[in-house]
Amino acid sequence: MKLVFIMGDAAVGKMTVGQELRKITDLRLFHNHMTIEPVLEIMGYFDGQLINDMRELIFRRFAASENYGLIFTYMMAFDMQSDWDYLEHVKSIFAPYGTEFYYVELIAPQAVRLQRNGTENRLAHKPSKRDVDTSNQRLLRDDANHRCVSYPGEVPFENYLRIKNADLSPAAAAQMIKDRFNL
Repeated sequence: MKLVFIMGDAAVGKMTVGQELRKITDLRLFHNHMTIEPVLEIMGYFDGQLINDMRELIFRRFAASENYGLIFTYMMAFDMQSDWDYLEHVKSIFAPYGTEFYYVELIAPQAVRLQRNGTENRLAHKPSKRDVDTSNQRLLRDDANHRCVSYPGEVPFENYLRIKNADLSPAAAAQMIKDRFNL
């Protein structure tokens, strides 16, 4: 089995690149809002523990399945040890099944991400982002409070690819990932 983490800042294109990668591989896509949105809809508020519980169940079932592999998108704060720990936790679920792990970091400037924050595809799959002004404020606040872009050489993983995707189509970025990791 293969597990591809697509990491990066808000609205950098994680889901969209993941959608394109899914089209050209046998990988399934599990973007982070697939658990966030139902919890918001049902509970009426963000419940991080419930979101993590749902993800945990999906990861455990998927890891034990006969599927080829999974793409998981994750907004990574490189300055938070808890985010590094979470990656290791997810790996620990998949590791007993002989899983190969791949890490992709997408990078784009804030101006590009603010523009992407209101795209039709994003809003179709992430209802909580449909109040674009509020979502933009959250993006700006996250940028001010966290470092969601790695320092050169900071990411220690063997199968790691850093893509500056401001001027790349999602399909081109997905093709780079597929080719680099032979997916």
